[in-house]
Amino acid sequence: NHQDYSTTPELIDYGIKTREDWEAAKRRLQPSVTRVDWVSLKYGYDRARADDLFVTYSAVTGYDACQSYIRSDVLLPLLLTDPDWIRDMVETIADMVIEMARILIREGYQFDAAFLYNDMGYRKAPFFSPKVYRELIKPADKRMFDFFHSLGMPVILHSCGNVAPLIPDLLDAGLDCLQPLEVKAGMDLVTLKREYGKDLSFMGGIDVRAMADPDPSAIEREIATKIPVAMKGGGYIYHSDHSIPNNVSFAQYCRTLELVRRYGQY
Repeated sequence: NHQDYSTTPELIDYGIKTREDWEAAKRRLQPSVTRVDWVSLKYGYDRARADDLFVTYSAVTGYDACQSYIRSDVLLPLLLTDPDWIRDMVETIADMVIEMARILIREGYQFDAAFLYNDMGYRKAPFFSPKVYRELIKPADKRMFDFFHSLGMPVILHSCGNVAPLIPDLLDAGLDCLQPLEVKAGMDLVTLKREYGKDLSFMGGIDVRAMADPDPSAIEREIATKIPVAMKGGGYIYHSDHSIPNNVSFAQYCRTLELVRRYGQY
């Protein structure tokens, strides 16, 4: 795992290169109380509840979890050449997500929502077709979404890149809210709101490049043209469209929040 600048870390090598490697790793992917740092969890949970914060159960799932085990240029062809292997990985990870949630809840932890991470988008399209999503990933997603819904927990999905073609199937699986709506990948908050706003909530969609622009009118234009549309009828949560890069100054981000409050008060 390597990182020497402000971005997502790059993996140097991957532990799973063959089906046999996966079978060995799978034996270790067992839900257990020993997987939890209970001291840190209690400290963070108690502080969040004392501050009346929104507390989510978070996990990496689906394709995104798989690409932590297998390098992407190997994983992507496997979606077509060995779909049973991919399906087994995705379902095993879903089992872990559900069972670890049960363990935490059994220990007295309560969550306001599930916040799942599954990056499935590239610059202008998903990494794979809606058909591949339906066949290999959607069944596990639906199983997880149904589980969290049975506990009264809405589901927020973080999926970077352009995942617009997958939205109909994500809705069918039961998704409640999509985040972060990456602008430079072609995810347009206003368009998505008009097309899916009756059925899906949105979180994000405010371009970090506008935040970094030295012209202060850029971020005001970004917020003034998007948030008033997105918030109509409810179903919008402010968020940047990706991580805040280090070329956004503290003053620029403070101005962003001032504009959000100005244009985004319900």
